Amino acid sequence: MDISRTRALRGPNLWSRHTALEAIVACAEAERDIDALPGFEPRVRALFPAVGALRPGGHEGPVSLAHVLESAALELQAEAGCPVTFSRTAATLEAGVYQVVVQYSEEAVGRLALELAQALIHAALQDTCFDVEAAIAQLREMDEDERLGPSTGAIVDAAVARGIPYRRLTRGSMVQFGWGARQRRIQAAELDATSAVAESIAQDKDLTKKLLHAAGVPVPTGCLVGSADEAWEAAQRIGLPVVVKPQDGNQGKGVTVNIASREHLDVAYRAAAEYGSVMVETFLPGSDFRLLVVGRKLVAAARRDPPQVLGDGLHTVRELVEIVNQDPRRGEGHATSLTKIRLDEIALARLELQGFTADSIPPKGRRVILRNNANLSTGGTATDVTDDVHPDVAARAVAAAQMVGLHICGVDVVCESVLRPLEEQHGGIVEVNAAPGLRMHLSPSYGKGRPVGAAMIDELFGHGNDGRIPIVAVTGTNGKTTTTRLINHLLSASGLRTGMTNTDGVYVNGHQTDSGDCSGPKSARNVLMHPDVDAAVFEVARGGVLREGLGFDRCQVAVVTNVGMGDHLGLNYITTVEDLAVLKRVIVQNVAPQGWAVLNAADPIVAGMAASCPGQVIFFGGDRHNGVLAAHRAQNRRVVYLDGDTLVAAEGSWRERVALRDVPITRGGTIGFQIENVMAAVAAAWAVGLNWDTLRHGLASFVNDSSNAPGRFNVMDYRGATVIADYGHNPDAMHALVAAVNAMPSRRRSVVISGAGDRRDSDIRDQTVILGEAFDDVLLYQDAAQRGRADGEVMGLLREGLAQASRTRHIEEIHGEFLAIDTALARLQPGDLCLILVDQVEEALAHLARRVAEAPIAA
Repeated sequence: MDISRTRALRGPNLWSRHTALEAIVACAEAERDIDALPGFEPRVRALFPAVGALRPGGHEGPVSLAHVLESAALELQAEAGCPVTFSRTAATLEAGVYQVVVQYSEEAVGRLALELAQALIHAALQDTCFDVEAAIAQLREMDEDERLGPSTGAIVDAAVARGIPYRRLTRGSMVQFGWGARQRRIQAAELDATSAVAESIAQDKDLTKKLLHAAGVPVPTGCLVGSADEAWEAAQRIGLPVVVKPQDGNQGKGVTVNIASREHLDVAYRAAAEYGSVMVETFLPGSDFRLLVVGRKLVAAARRDPPQVLGDGLHTVRELVEIVNQDPRRGEGHATSLTKIRLDEIALARLELQGFTADSIPPKGRRVILRNNANLSTGGTATDVTDDVHPDVAARAVAAAQMVGLHICGVDVVCESVLRPLEEQHGGIVEVNAAPGLRMHLSPSYGKGRPVGAAMIDELFGHGNDGRIPIVAVTGTNGKTTTTRLINHLLSASGLRTGMTNTDGVYVNGHQTDSGDCSGPKSARNVLMHPDVDAAVFEVARGGVLREGLGFDRCQVAVVTNVGMGDHLGLNYITTVEDLAVLKRVIVQNVAPQGWAVLNAADPIVAGMAASCPGQVIFFGGDRHNGVLAAHRAQNRRVVYLDGDTLVAAEGSWRERVALRDVPITRGGTIGFQIENVMAAVAAAWAVGLNWDTLRHGLASFVNDSSNAPGRFNVMDYRGATVIADYGHNPDAMHALVAAVNAMPSRRRSVVISGAGDRRDSDIRDQTVILGEAFDDVLLYQDAAQRGRADGEVMGLLREGLAQASRTRHIEEIHGEFLAIDTALARLQPGDLCLILVDQVEEALAHLARRVAEAPIAA
């Protein structure tokens, strides 16, 4: 079994909406049916009993090693605690070659699972050992390292529940919610709106106390010290017991409380000094409470108890700690709801004050405190007390957060009880924390968890705001780029700042930010990260969907221009028009429930995609009597069609009309395929909600020249002859171009054409079969990239297509695209028409523009 390629599908894709790995797996003949491998299935189940069903419901035919790989990779992740459920294995037309698709929640974990599944299969084949427990532990450890922590994860989960899209920006906890101009970002539990000044104030414990004191908030007395001796002097001046902590700290690191002796203070000073300058302050008696403030509201509160063990008269303190640490909720760091207790220097000093050592056996029922500070990061526990907080205490917490300037704030309060105001019990606020941990509120040791993630998302996005901008996705065999550009133009005309991707580049608010073929998901994601984008229009090419899936989770409008006879068939296991339709249908399947699919009623395959749309459908087509259009219109649903020389948008009894003479791109309604592109664009703009006056103005101002829509039926005058430059490169495009040329007057017609080597022989040949019926002269040139073809092979196929040509009389082969263009131009006479099918679009159009500019004006 050989895995030749593995792709990460990071968005909705050909197989599902799930993120998944797609592997191309080749199996030798004997590996295509595990029943032909004696003892294999019992051995693999003995090595990994949870391997799952190798013959799931609906599976027909033999089970290959590829199917086993699929099942094992999925179940290994599931056993490691990853939330994965989807997998699939599909046989290709190549004997023994399969596409194996396995969902992942973290890409690195999914890749490791695939490697381990392969190792499991090899072990079963060779009857050797495979340590499945070690494999699952390895996956679990990697998953803990890769996935979002509980605090950030809770915020993301709350966003997902509200339908707000998110994207993780780093391997850490920085996350973007929403798109374009409506995006917001967080770093753990800190909002993008929180200033660096506020964060700096919160880190400076001495400055924080001064500000809170100025606001009338009760705080403990304290000061900064520069040595252990100064700390002891300050402790005696303030009055024992005291607290020693870093001036700039978080998560309770270096904090020691209830210090009553010089020895204990020396240990505490060393611990705090590891984190910078040291503070000594009054020890407030009572319990440690954490109050969580979001915006101007207290949303959760917890009492934090220090790490401790309960004596049983049998075990030492060290053994009791080990027993407590076996709680599955306890782990290292912050990935679990509780942290393991550490027997470090501070814990040992605290034990000594209680008359114990780590090897002492406490009496039964004796509670042994291992730290006085109660942070969860040191092994403490939390009890939810949200419903007990007195309004005055909550108001003090909110005032503290506002004084510092934090939108999300963890306020540490020490008092006897949160049931009474702080002033009545000599309690106070001891710290204010930026980016507070949420574990104690999400899953407290005792009491109920609080939806603090939802509160933070509500602070970021008000009611009814899902952070989304309109996305229009456009796909099809032909017309994608022109339709994309026209929709983008219409949205821009309405005053929206647009982001557009297509095969020519990336454009934001009219400025090009990237060049080349940018019709894939990476370019789409870049647009959605841009803060100056109010709406996005994406050309969605097959290649990007196959490589990585979509660059968005769902769109407001999906446009499918056509499928026709298809293009690029035979590549990447897309071998038939039906296969291609399934791929193109992905954008329709991922329309928002309140969104629209814009579908070509004249293309039966495209019209059939309507059943897959979660939202509503607008059909468009030139024939108003088309059965699909007529039925849709009869149901009072939206349609766009032609009535003579007028484009009509209809819904029920409502009508809106646009005269084609006012739409330059159609050349007065004579260019059929441009009319289809206009109908698709109009339907998409209607679906987005553009008003019709703006839409008309946009249609009238869209010019289809080489600068606005390069290579898309760009018409030029050359010495009294008509020259058309187009990027058509498949039989459907040839039919459309011939129909357009037939509507234009000409004395003699010539065409300049090459062929891309990555098409099927029949597709290359059919192009010149079509052109041979419509052009007098055909100039063939060899494409710059033969794409796997032998030198001259493509030219031979193009010549074969001209063998029975009814109109063509002159055929000429020319080496080089620019030379072919120059040769065709030199042959032109006034009244002639020349169609140039460009390969290197940008360079060829620039060359052509120079020739046109240099030509003398015809008499």
